[in-house]
Amino acid sequence: MSYQIRPATISDLPRILPIYQEARQFMRESGNPNQWGSDRPTESTLKEDIAKGQLFLCTDKEETVCVFAYIPGTDPTYLVIDNGAWLNDAPYGVIHRIAVATRGKGVATYCFQWALAQCPNLRIDTHSDNIPMQAALRKNGFAQCGIIYLSNGDPRIAFHKVI
Repeated sequence: MSYQIRPATISDLPRILPIYQEARQFMRESGNPNQWGSDRPTESTLKEDIAKGQLFLCTDKEETVCVFAYIPGTDPTYLVIDNGAWLNDAPYGVIHRIAVATRGKGVATYCFQWALAQCPNLRIDTHSDNIPMQAALRKNGFAQCGIIYLSNGDPRIAFHKVI
């Protein structure tokens, strides 16, 4: 496998949307039907991410194997954390909306490593029912730090890794 990461473009949407559809199906099948429901992330959210230059594709040759948002800087939902604390208060990057099309091949690990190369202080959150993502984060050395809340009030488990 020779993974590459590049910024997504609007012309990539026909490749991106089915990956998120498959991810939502995988979430439902693995006991996590609520995190993304039947329509999240929305196409408009993905278009906004693309316009801001923060949606990325991980490819293996010409095949898209993962899509994720990498956002440098402060995330407003991370300003308050309950039942714990972040590892530090230094500037950080965030991964959101990660959807892996090819499971079990080290794709998520590659994407985490790429993001850590952009900023060695990385935060991410996930739903309490997203056991596969929690396992992937722990496997990759992320520490569980507490609970954050999305803008709609939904709680998420917060993870943090510093290198």
